[in-house]
Amino acid sequence: MGNSSQVTEFILTGLTDDPQLQLILFVIFFTLYAITLLGNVSMIVLFRISPKLHTPMYFFLSHISFVDICTASIITPKFLSHLVKEKKVISFAGCFIQTYFYGVFSTAECYILAIMAYDRYVAICHPLLYLVIMSQLKCVRLVVVSYVTGVLHGLLHIIPATQLFFCGPNIIKNFVCDGVSLLQLACSDISFNNLLKFIFIGFTLIATMVIVLTSYIYILIAIFKMDSAKSQKKAFSTCTSHLMVITIFYGCAGFVYAQSQPTKSIYINQIASVLYLVVTPMINPFIYSLRNQEVKVAFRKILGGKNCVIFYTKN
Repeated sequence: MGNSSQVTEFILTGLTDDPQLQLILFVIFFTLYAITLLGNVSMIVLFRISPKLHTPMYFFLSHISFVDICTASIITPKFLSHLVKEKKVISFAGCFIQTYFYGVFSTAECYILAIMAYDRYVAICHPLLYLVIMSQLKCVRLVVVSYVTGVLHGLLHIIPATQLFFCGPNIIKNFVCDGVSLLQLACSDISFNNLLKFIFIGFTLIATMVIVLTSYIYILIAIFKMDSAKSQKKAFSTCTSHLMVITIFYGCAGFVYAQSQPTKSIYINQIASVLYLVVTPMINPFIYSLRNQEVKVAFRKILGGKNCVIFYTKN
């Protein structure tokens, strides 16, 4: 790629050029990253060592945690290094690699979240057939398809992007190399790239949202038909955390990719990127654990007793 372009590196403007504010941001984002790693790794370990959590729902949740770790790790360490450097540069190839994995894990998470909605639909609407429909082999296949789709989706965007000519400027007005900002710097015609972006990202968002909405429509119908208020409450509790994560994820992701001209809304685009790439991976494990009684019980058992109040309190 470098041999076919005059640009050999890109400059990321970051969030600020104030040295004092950069130091504050370094402490904040380092803390957020550490919490992200600790929270998501803890969830993965918990799901693996707790027999009662060896169900399809927690299997999918463990992969959400894995994707969140990967998403944060391809962005945050580089951003942290830039906060302590005077020159915030990323190599030509490094920028494309970051953009590629950004797309891979974002796409994979879209499909895993949609699969989780389907999983909740089966659990609530067809409880007697749940373990038959959501067999271990089927769950593994669904997750593999999500990752493969993410890889192919990333390739469909990054391969055409490598054929573009970059002659300058090379300044990306964000703290991350994303496809939208990268295309704006190309000296070549990007109409084909924008068409691919519109078709495949649009298809991913619409297809997964259709699965989510359809699943929850059937779930709501089934819940309202339940005679027991206790059953209704339990069914709602299993869906609330998932809906919260979906709302945050799709809200931020949709906003970021809706920006056809990011330079016209630099600060808004930066805020959305921070929420999507840094904050969301951090809060996901807390949303799932604080809103889920089974996870609370599993944590209490591991921590050595029912009276542990360090992390959770009884409902």
